[in-house]
Amino acid sequence: MTETALVQIAGDGLSAAIEPYGAELTWLRDADGRDLMTDADPAFWTGHAPILFPIVGRVSDDVIRVDGAEYPMPKHGFARRTEFALVRQEASRATFRLVDSSDMQDNYPFHFLLEIDFAIVGATLTMTARIGNTGDVAMPASFGWHPAFAWPLPYGLDRADHRIRFEQDEPGQLKQITEAGFLAAEERPSPVEGDTLVLCDTLFDHDALVWNPIRSQRLSYGGSTGPQLDIEFPDTPMLGIWTKPGAHYVCVEPWHGIADPEGYDGEFRAKPGIFELAPREERQIVMRVTLVP
Repeated sequence: MTETALVQIAGDGLSAAIEPYGAELTWLRDADGRDLMTDADPAFWTGHAPILFPIVGRVSDDVIRVDGAEYPMPKHGFARRTEFALVRQEASRATFRLVDSSDMQDNYPFHFLLEIDFAIVGATLTMTARIGNTGDVAMPASFGWHPAFAWPLPYGLDRADHRIRFEQDEPGQLKQITEAGFLAAEERPSPVEGDTLVLCDTLFDHDALVWNPIRSQRLSYGGSTGPQLDIEFPDTPMLGIWTKPGAHYVCVEPWHGIADPEGYDGEFRAKPGIFELAPREERQIVMRVTLVP
């Protein structure tokens, strides 16, 4: 994949590019062309902002169980490894669509529509997922955003000067991720002090920080002074924050879904974090990123 294949959009304060393979936001830049996202250093992780559908995280035995049958399902689902169709392109907006195929039925026995819309107005990028059940039976699903923002942001401060401030205090314990990628029974103490998480590599020695539930629907990310990213996620009850120690990114991941609890072998419909759509029903899940001077 090369940058010539990217679909670019721009507004007054931001520009962005999306790769149709996975409908993946690949770069986000300020008005001066400074990168606000990961450098995708292959020594750490080459992803940018994968779309997580129809699961978030990993499922036991890498299969989902639907009405007594098993279907193979890779970590974070198959959407991030599938070509989307570009169905709308304007100067400041682009929409990508994925519909089920016979091949996908081998993994996910439901008829669906997944559209990812990217729109820039001023200094705000709005990403909207539209998930539709186009079949005749109730459809269980999960969805997650996974954008990797530059750490540090390109405004002159060191990584150690960066922090996340939540909309409100986040006093609860965090979920623990096992080495195999499942939810552990035990929880871990939260490193948040009040509403503030000071970022450092050691926070991620044991995988992501996972809030289930997250009280806030908004946070800001950036240095102790200077421009910040204001991030809104009004439709997702869970949140992951993740990096690999030493990498030049931090992922802020609003989720409606989560990895299987360790040892879970139940039905996909009963899996924690699942939502279910009735036939012909749709759901929208929004994430907004605003560059605040």
